[in-house]
Amino acid sequence: MAYITKSPWLIHYDGSSCNGCDIEVLACLTPMYDVERFGVINTGNPKHADIFLVTGSVNEQNIPVVQQIYEQMPSPKVVVAVGICACSGGVFKDCYNIIGGVDKVIPVDVYVPGCAARPEAIIDGVVKGLGALEKKQKNLDTVLTLEKVAREEAEEYD
Repeated sequence: MAYITKSPWLIHYDGSSCNGCDIEVLACLTPMYDVERFGVINTGNPKHADIFLVTGSVNEQNIPVVQQIYEQMPSPKVVVAVGICACSGGVFKDCYNIIGGVDKVIPVDVYVPGCAARPEAIIDGVVKGLGALEKKQKNLDTVLTLEKVAREEAEEYD
């Protein structure tokens, strides 16, 4: 993880769920699993977050909330769907108000299946999310470099 220049921050949001995955997410913060050893810091502000950790399925009422959190996050950003409900709607998928997994609303980079997802699997998903974040950062750096070169060339011809 030498490519990371700062500690990755994550924001956790629970959609419609039984809260089983939320308990496991909290377990990741305990000394037994200690997700902070990877430098991951939990935040409540999407404007500071690099990783969007979503548990639970998406329903009609939380679509705007999920979209708003995602849009407020700075680029590059990664979405990790934790638990079968966040991945596909899970046991709630046939309910009248459930749209499905979080990928019906925003793009998802990493899926962590399970009911409830184990802390080890959640940590593995977050670490995979860090890999996706690195790729997105490199792509963003490339785009910014190309834009800078294009601006400089345009200034030369003006």
